[in-house]
Amino acid sequence: MPFKAVLKELVSSVPGASGAIIADWEGEAVDQVGPMDDYNLRLVGAHKGIILGNLRAMLDRLGNDDLQEVVISTSDTKTLVVPITADYFLVLTGCRKQLLGKARFAARRCVSLLKREIA
Repeated sequence: MPFKAVLKELVSSVPGASGAIIADWEGEAVDQVGPMDDYNLRLVGAHKGIILGNLRAMLDRLGNDDLQEVVISTSDTKTLVVPITADYFLVLTGCRKQLLGKARFAARRCVSLLKREIA
């Protein structure tokens, strides 16, 4: 299954989601979908990749590098950052606060599919 199809399914399964992006360890976009414009979605992916990298480095210094997900909250929405492999991660942005559980479930399912595609 191509990345775009997996991402479209993810975004359509989470009401209010404004986009999903797969990026590599440098924050470069691999693929993305969503109503958010491509430039801003790539920018979100790159910035969330920096946060993920910093958290991974901190956990590594503490002797624990098993980061499962990061949730970034604003007053209106949640953004999920989920590692796919050591080199790739998924960002799902624009999730409504009340749908965080649904978004986390859908993102984990998406990551499971993407792991099979990347491996």
